[in-house]
Amino acid sequence: MTQLATTDLSDAHEEKLKYPDPIFRDFGGLLAFHGPVLTLKTFEDNTKVRAAVEQPGKGRVLVIDGGGSLRCALFGGNLAVLAAKNGWAGVVVNGCIRDGDELAAEAVGIKALGAHPRKSVKRDLGEFDVPVTFAGITINPGDWLYGDRDGIVVSSNKLPD
Repeated sequence: MTQLATTDLSDAHEEKLKYPDPIFRDFGGLLAFHGPVLTLKTFEDNTKVRAAVEQPGKGRVLVIDGGGSLRCALFGGNLAVLAAKNGWAGVVVNGCIRDGDELAAEAVGIKALGAHPRKSVKRDLGEFDVPVTFAGITINPGDWLYGDRDGIVVSSNKLPD
């Protein structure tokens, strides 16, 4: 997969892009990633996160709106292994991760607000393929997300390589 720098994309396509607030930290083994978005809205429950990464990723980016909760983690080492094995390009969590060293060892891009040692509850709550709004923008299912060290940009369609 060709890595596209968010700065270059911004310079070439500024009028087409959405820019989330720069509140995310890098945790994954890949710092640059991109792909079409699958959205998931959930709160302090990662049951559907697991269900997503157990499926073929096909180069997609899982965008999890965890409501910005800093009280538990929605994504950890076991899920990172599944995401990498099943072909997910990246995961963006509006919430926390855990198992930071394990996440850094996996070939998947992972961005989140922070880290927390507490696991989430398991109630099988959440909804896929809905628009999610956080960090000052709305991300729709099927949007394209591009992430690297400089941040995240989102486009309603795939940008030229």
